[in-house]
Amino acid sequence: MTDPVRPDDLRVSDAERAVVQERLRRAVGDGQLDLHEFDHRVQSIWAAKTRGELVRVTADLPEPPPPPPPPAPRRVFSDDDAGTAMRVLAIIWACAVAVNVVVWATVSLATGQFLHPWFLYVAGPPGAVLGVLYAAGIGRPRS
Repeated sequence: MTDPVRPDDLRVSDAERAVVQERLRRAVGDGQLDLHEFDHRVQSIWAAKTRGELVRVTADLPEPPPPPPPPAPRRVFSDDDAGTAMRVLAIIWACAVAVNVVVWATVSLATGQFLHPWFLYVAGPPGAVLGVLYAAGIGRPRS
């Protein structure tokens, strides 16, 4: 009857060697090894025949920290985002209307005639869109 093989005496595969090499690469990135020592250890890894030899190559390195948790999913649009967007759009609309009213009033006063209130064409359609969005609840605080 044959004695069972100890885990440290089991033969290693190239895939296992590659995993240990990746661990050494991370150790270099973390500043735990310099490049000369990395090179020496990589040569030892690829010359290793058993798992015990691989374990000895990384025995003095601390266990790598667990990967950080994935970031929590973020909603694309929140109520705050919609409210901010509506405020910005309303401010832009009000500025455009104010500029057009000032131009209309200046031209009316300069010519001495009451001109057709063309600024309403600038104010009306976008103002109506903003009003409908607000009435639909977009950008309005939830009660």
